[in-house]
Amino acid sequence: MTSWPDEVRGVPNITLRSALFGSSRSASNAFLQRAEIYTQRPTQMRYTGPRLDQGDLDVWITLLHIARQKQMGTSFKTSAYELLKLQGKTDAGSNRKTLYKRLFRLAAGKLEISAKCHSYTGGLIDSIHRNDQEQKLVITLNLELSNLFGPNDFTHIDWSVRRALNSIPLAQWLHGYFSTHAEPYPVSIGTLMMMASSINSSASSREQNLRRALDALKDASSLHGQTFSYEISSGNVYVTKTPTSSQARHIARKASGFESKK
Repeated sequence: MTSWPDEVRGVPNITLRSALFGSSRSASNAFLQRAEIYTQRPTQMRYTGPRLDQGDLDVWITLLHIARQKQMGTSFKTSAYELLKLQGKTDAGSNRKTLYKRLFRLAAGKLEISAKCHSYTGGLIDSIHRNDQEQKLVITLNLELSNLFGPNDFTHIDWSVRRALNSIPLAQWLHGYFSTHAEPYPVSIGTLMMMASSINSSASSREQNLRRALDALKDASSLHGQTFSYEISSGNVYVTKTPTSSQARHIARKASGFESKK
């Protein structure tokens, strides 16, 4: 699997451009049965298992980060201490309890993904074994997950910005979504909130919550030396952001006409 620096986290675009890891805490106890997950087209996704949220995504991202220098599909050892430390959490009893709950939620889920270039059917975690004597966790991720890490299929998430948004799940989801786009195109409020699995009773409350989350993302980005600005006009959201280094190269190639000659 492709590696990346410690200050970022590699995440498949498919998972960041969908409602798989939603922003609603209230729905976390729901169980889905081959439910169609709202995604950015043309990707199609179905999911069976506990409804997942941004806290679950933090744990899965951390597993991918540890596994990035190992052979996908083979077991690797970690510990509750390491997983919590990488998430910026203390090794307290309550945090361990939540971590184990999220690990087993991730292991219980099954995905069916149909995308333009590839498909995937399987789990987010293949297996978990707790060795209490060694205080280790032995975890296996599906070999086929590596197909979701093609050159243009995953994004480097700035971990410092995401951690700064820890208490604002919708802002975390928006950070992930807009990080996948080198030059974000306008997207409607309704589409964004559906993909974020953020359900509000009225259009006005949706926009209000969205603005609060975007403001938080703007502040967190600025705090870490990144540009993020937005405008909402006629029901659409327009975003300007700092691209990642690979995205900047992509933009430069487009500007030079390289892409059109391929």
